[in-house]
Amino acid sequence: MTEQQPGQHMAAEIAQQPAIFSGLIERRAEIAKVAEVVQQRKPRFVLFAARGSSDHAALYAKYLTEVLLQLPAGLVSPSTTTLYGGKPDLRDVLLVSVSQSGGSPDLLEVTQAARTQGALTVAVTNTSDSPLNAAAELSVDVGAGVEHAVAATKTYSATLLALYLLFDSIRGGNGEHAANLGDLAQSTLDTSTDAVTEAVRRYRFVDRVLTTGRGFSLPTALEAALKLAETSYLGARAYSGADLLHGPVAAVDGETAVLAVTSTGKGGDALHEVLDVVHGRGADVLAVGSAADKVSAALRIPVPETAEEVAPILEILPIQNLAHGLALARGGDPDSPRGLKKVTRTR
Repeated sequence: MTEQQPGQHMAAEIAQQPAIFSGLIERRAEIAKVAEVVQQRKPRFVLFAARGSSDHAALYAKYLTEVLLQLPAGLVSPSTTTLYGGKPDLRDVLLVSVSQSGGSPDLLEVTQAARTQGALTVAVTNTSDSPLNAAAELSVDVGAGVEHAVAATKTYSATLLALYLLFDSIRGGNGEHAANLGDLAQSTLDTSTDAVTEAVRRYRFVDRVLTTGRGFSLPTALEAALKLAETSYLGARAYSGADLLHGPVAAVDGETAVLAVTSTGKGGDALHEVLDVVHGRGADVLAVGSAADKVSAALRIPVPETAEEVAPILEILPIQNLAHGLALARGGDPDSPRGLKKVTRTR
């Protein structure tokens, strides 16, 4: 029997993403049927319920909602339902519950309560027969397949794409900006290998990392910090580029590594000044994204240019490989980080 090598599951699941994207895009018509129901119900507000990596995907969908649909959106605090018994009036509200497993008790309770209170509920999960799917009125299957590594990779990116296809369909789009993401994902993985290897060498012994982004790229910065913390046990913190200048920049110095997610578009443009400031304070900046070559940085990992609204689906790919490489270089196993389980049950 072949001995399992550290990180082999995470590496394999990162590599599966281009094919998963292509398969999900082929199922766009299924997601469009869910979107049709949402269109008919004409929600005036959208709420998202999620935890962990799925919470970052939900934040991405919040941007999609406010920018593409021009509807107000928010992230729920599950404890207002599960601990405090809150029952707000949710008529004319769309609640989207995002969960890889669909098994978290708090998200299940929130979804059940929201449906009782009049919300149209949609579950976006990677487990089509989950309790969360059964509780929601509608569901979207992420279709990423079983994920063995504790750190979410393919389920995270596939959830982003599923959410994009859903909200693009709600606005009446045809998915054109996502059409070639399978090929672009493969190109991203192939062309970033050398830069990721150099970044692993450069940051192997770093203790403190700040991640930052603006707009659609902010969820990528948040997910990057989580991946680095859970796989390499780094002290990683994520900040919006705007918030970084409001105080945390005081802690930035020559001992600080800054991972900046910057893609072509308004969010990337807004990050230029921020990176000029942190670079000027001596921070070692790693820029990731399609606009990486346009900002002040010591090292860059370019990503193919896309419409800004789908950039996060590609941005995260080399960051996942960076987290994987750093974990191995630091003597860890990213498949099984200490103290973590694949499904975390909270209430």
